[in-house]
Amino acid sequence: MPASYVLVDHDGESLASSAGELITAARVFGPVTAVVVGEPGTAKRLQPQLAGEGAEQILAAEAEGVTKRLILPEVDAVSVLAAAEPAPILVSASDRGKEIAGRLAARLASGVLSDVVAVNADRTAKQSIFGDEIDIDAAVGGESPVYALRPGAVEAAPQPAAGEIEEVALPEPGEKDVEVRAFAPTERGDRPELTQAKVVVAGGRGVGSRENFESVLEPLADALGGAVGATRDAVELGYYDARYQIGQTGVTVSPDLYIGVGISGAVQHTVGMKTAKTIVAVNTDQDAPLFEIADLSVVGDLHEVVPKLLEAIAQRRGA
Repeated sequence: MPASYVLVDHDGESLASSAGELITAARVFGPVTAVVVGEPGTAKRLQPQLAGEGAEQILAAEAEGVTKRLILPEVDAVSVLAAAEPAPILVSASDRGKEIAGRLAARLASGVLSDVVAVNADRTAKQSIFGDEIDIDAAVGGESPVYALRPGAVEAAPQPAAGEIEEVALPEPGEKDVEVRAFAPTERGDRPELTQAKVVVAGGRGVGSRENFESVLEPLADALGGAVGATRDAVELGYYDARYQIGQTGVTVSPDLYIGVGISGAVQHTVGMKTAKTIVAVNTDQDAPLFEIADLSVVGDLHEVVPKLLEAIAQRRGA
């Protein structure tokens, strides 16, 4: 019987960074079983990566055209597996992952915990609540409890395992299945995904305009190989797109380095970034609340500070 099931995200060729985090988190239950849902041959292509991350077994639920279907293939595959051999289930707490988690819990008559930051061997899970001010251990019932793990909450710790592949039957599409016949993907550019970036440069109301985001913050993020984020105020003012909003009503980030520029530090925003390993704040207001949680505070104008920082980075690199 599997010790746990991990539903891994992938693009057909490579794993999402959340896969390693999920496998690491699930290791508390014992050897990890990774579930791959995709087109025929996907699991074989991902096998070296999954084995390297620590998947002892890989269950390949594959079928032609499955990538054109929404949500239900993953729900069908994992629910059938867990109904036959119950075990804890881990998925990524993305918007898609949370929907999968809820559907799995309903089908398996098991509890679900969303946005967890760690799971425990006794099947409880740690959650941060009230704006990440309080940590709690929560427990749910059922033979196959479902945990939606917050991206970035657990640091992936690769631990090579066998990675043996076993094919499993994927249920045929039902009347509730939705098939995507055409779509226009969002242009992402060369920057890393915001929730997975090791460096995040974020801007707030103090940045002043969309032009300043593009001419000041984006070059800094690019120089550091990072992503750009924004506060809710900046988004509502039209300075940056909503999909880059960090905070209680946006996404949560846990980068190695977070640089907040022109951000006061309202709780709505800080709940989405305060788990960053190093926090740097740049603001003209020396009393900005963000300074209270920053590891390094710079009182100054972004038009003076950021260019000097870019110059220093270029000098360090010998440019």
